[in-house]
Amino acid sequence: MALTLEMNNERDMFSSMAANNPSSSNFRNVLNVEKYSENDKSYIPISEFYAGRSVFITGGTGFMGKVLVEKLLRSCPDIKNIYLLIRPKRGQEVSARMHELLNAPLFEALKKEKPRDLGKVIPICGDITSEQLGISDKDQELLCKNVSVVFHSAATVKFDEKLKLSVQINMLGTKRLVELCHRMLSLDALIHVSTAYCNCDRSDISEIIYDPPYNPDDIISLINWLPEDMLDKLTPSLIGGRPNTYTFTKALAEHMLLKEAGNLPVAIVRPSIVTASLNEPFTGWIDNYNGPTGLIAAVGKGLFRTMMCKKDVIADMVPVDIVINLMITAAWRTANHKSDQHTIYNCCTGKNHPIAWGQFVDYTMTSVRQHPLEACLWYPTGVIRMNRTINLLHGFLVHYIPAYVMDTFLRLSGKKPYMVSIQKKIGKSVGCLEYFSTHQWRFQDDNVRALLNTLSPRDRENFVFDVKLIEWDKYIENYVLGFREFLFKQSPESLPSSRKRMMR
Repeated sequence: MALTLEMNNERDMFSSMAANNPSSSNFRNVLNVEKYSENDKSYIPISEFYAGRSVFITGGTGFMGKVLVEKLLRSCPDIKNIYLLIRPKRGQEVSARMHELLNAPLFEALKKEKPRDLGKVIPICGDITSEQLGISDKDQELLCKNVSVVFHSAATVKFDEKLKLSVQINMLGTKRLVELCHRMLSLDALIHVSTAYCNCDRSDISEIIYDPPYNPDDIISLINWLPEDMLDKLTPSLIGGRPNTYTFTKALAEHMLLKEAGNLPVAIVRPSIVTASLNEPFTGWIDNYNGPTGLIAAVGKGLFRTMMCKKDVIADMVPVDIVINLMITAAWRTANHKSDQHTIYNCCTGKNHPIAWGQFVDYTMTSVRQHPLEACLWYPTGVIRMNRTINLLHGFLVHYIPAYVMDTFLRLSGKKPYMVSIQKKIGKSVGCLEYFSTHQWRFQDDNVRALLNTLSPRDRENFVFDVKLIEWDKYIENYVLGFREFLFKQSPESLPSSRKRMMR
């Protein structure tokens, strides 16, 4: 009873905290620009803007960060240095992680054509969860003297992350970075990577920083004094209409950035679901199973056959290279057109070039049958439905019963069973995606379209972020070929034998 009363009192306090949160007017900065003109002699091409500049990147070893580093080196050849915040991980020193990063397939072309350019990438030992980002005084001085553009993409993207760690990375990490940026002597642009779904409790989402559900400082105080077990119990009531701690803390981080940034030149880029590359550095590049990638892989293996999904809902996903090109261009625009306001860019496909989940699934099924994985266990097929009971029953029949049967045979043969464990992981991944495949949002992207119109034809060609150029059927085919090659490490030469096996 005492615990129940204590929990109720905490909930009442948080309700009061939300109610008393000082309201800030919704922040809007509509990009008001003139279209590119050949007669504009003041126009500075994007690659020339980055010439001689040094940039600092957080999250540089992540999926988006790798593409950002590669693109800057390849398309801005005169860039001076790229400083990457890297933390030691699983016993790996920073130098070892740096070596692993630059030896990824993503950088093969640069290694052959411009191997010396890789020397422009300089690791900065640190940790986004530590005070002063865990950066030494010497390295802080180095950054403050030399950096003029900052890209902040470090974040925990785990949807089921505990609230405490999510706040430490997504909110406190942002706050500490802004403190460092205030000390930079020649900062011209700070690009903060958020998510289009940070305001997923709304159906219409403009390029606005909306009032937060709580005061960000109160949430930070909360994680510092409340026991973690109690914090975990209160998390569902705290995040409210949002599906996870990721979208919740990203919303608070935006508002905190608005408050802490002051007169810093800031822009926010909000991508929707980030997927495999469209063109750069090559088609279909992917290095993780996040979002729909894990689902497609499971379908391709024949391990997944039914999910909750509204086929007419828009699958708002955007190729990673489109997001990166927008980030690079947003920094160029922010630096060259000073303003006392911050611009937000919703990097999405739903408004100008939508694809529904039903069409996405159809294209996926066609592609995984044309380009099957080696050793697929069943013929790839699947059904999307909205009846939860039928979906659960069908899932038990086609997912778990075969898994238990196979694990039984594995045990009898003296081998370690793994199929049920795999099905549970797939189920967890699909559960995270379900919210986004059963809800509809309308993301406005006027600032993105306006920015596109300011570019010269050459910059539009070199830094592509026009989503209308996506051919969804071809893109999804390359997506499937990409995860086959880059995630499963399967050669295109094995496709004929894989097709024969699949048909058997």
